[in-house]
Amino acid sequence: MIPADWTPHRRDDGELIGWIRPEGEHWVAMDLFGRPSSGAVEWLEAEEVLEQRGLSWLAEVWMLEREDGEPLRVRIAEVTPGGVGEQGQVVVHTDDFGAIDVPYERIALPWPVPATLRPRRPDDPDGRLFG
Repeated sequence: MIPADWTPHRRDDGELIGWIRPEGEHWVAMDLFGRPSSGAVEWLEAEEVLEQRGLSWLAEVWMLEREDGEPLRVRIAEVTPGGVGEQGQVVVHTDDFGAIDVPYERIALPWPVPATLRPRRPDDPDGRLFG
């Protein structure tokens, strides 16, 4: 649910790339997952953080931590923050490594995204290697 005091920030083409929220006398850039992308900064710096980050980070491989085993490699399929007062969600699907004939699992997560969804680290399992 997007708080009423968050201001949407869009690229020149109108695509939403995040929000800027107040923090005291400063501002914090918030990404499409509802996570901070900056500390408390001036407004123009918050805009710059969002502009530099853009949307390409959504195309990366992500890891979903599971209680019952190794982290699961996933890709972002949908980000729906909802509106002010509306519950949103982020949908991920298991990484299919680009194959069109491999079934995948879709998993809906709440928005803002929980910490169990995180960027892939170099020490994470590859998913293509068998031990």
